[in-house]
Amino acid sequence: MEFEVIKTVGKARLGKLRTPHGEVETPVFMPVGTNANVKLLTPRDLEEIGVEIVLANTFHLMLKPGVEIVKLHGGLHGFMRWNRPILTDSGGFQVFSLPKIRIDDEGVVFKSPLDGSSVFMTPELSMEVQMVLGSDICMAFDHCPPVNASHEETREATERTYKWALRSKKAFHGEGQALFGIVQGGLFPDLRKKSATEIVSIGFDGYAIGGLSLGEEREITYDMTELVVEHLPEDKPRYFMGGGSPDLILELVERGVDMFDSVFPTRLARHGTALTWNGRLNVKASYNKRSLEPIDERCECYACKTFTRSYIHHLFNRGEFLGQVLLTIHNVSFMVSFMKELRKAILNDKFQEFKSRMLEFYSDQTTQIFSTEEG
Repeated sequence: MEFEVIKTVGKARLGKLRTPHGEVETPVFMPVGTNANVKLLTPRDLEEIGVEIVLANTFHLMLKPGVEIVKLHGGLHGFMRWNRPILTDSGGFQVFSLPKIRIDDEGVVFKSPLDGSSVFMTPELSMEVQMVLGSDICMAFDHCPPVNASHEETREATERTYKWALRSKKAFHGEGQALFGIVQGGLFPDLRKKSATEIVSIGFDGYAIGGLSLGEEREITYDMTELVVEHLPEDKPRYFMGGGSPDLILELVERGVDMFDSVFPTRLARHGTALTWNGRLNVKASYNKRSLEPIDERCECYACKTFTRSYIHHLFNRGEFLGQVLLTIHNVSFMVSFMKELRKAILNDKFQEFKSRMLEFYSDQTTQIFSTEEG
């Protein structure tokens, strides 16, 4: 994998990420495909929308269908018929969100949410699974503490993340694959700095900022991100895990972040909310019953070019899944277009103007709590 910073405006960066399955322009938003699919969309839909890279879930794919099934298809790209880049998470976030886990420095023992069987997850197993999956970008196995963890609990998780990052790096030998390290440290500046320094000292292909956007105040998210970025190398991509609302992306791009993922747009779509250039739109609201307008006049997606708000309102009113499908197509399309316009603004030295204009419509200061998996 190669990464090139093409231009900076302040700390905002325009870049290009080159992988074996194609180039990705950054800043980039990655739709989440937990079970080797972005919910309600086909790979053809994603290609037509212009999605450059998707995220898949190591934890869920390891449990079902299992790595052997994916291996039969030659890896995750063949399994899900997606020929563009894929990033896989390490499974750490999902493991630590489960009840009744047992953790020590060796790894984590948990009960499978599928059949109750005992599973022992280690950095080595996470790397083994991700190498079989064949994703373009793999993530080191980390310990993500709860957002309300004490300083001592967070310190232990931060130290364990460093030890596991060392083991992940040692176990990883994926041909043509990149490996990102993850910075933890919770909401404590001293631990964030410690984690960033330690993870960078190991030497990874890129660096992720984990353990944020989990319910903390938005200003804390900004402060912790800014602190971490100060300690990350300029020539490596920076990935904020679990951030997907336009306002959050704008603030973090301004602080030097390059990559984002979230179920935010797809989950909103399934609940009847569209993302538009004029803010959020509740398609289920009664005022859309007779509207002959598209969801968004500026949007060129299939849903907007073909159907009226009235029709999509009707689909939701009658519980038809097509309504969710069409809104998902639109919301993912919006995020792709939003990131394109954001990149264009950086290129043309108009990032601040673009940010100010978008924040007139997207200025919710309450952090949205969305996990990095679709359910």
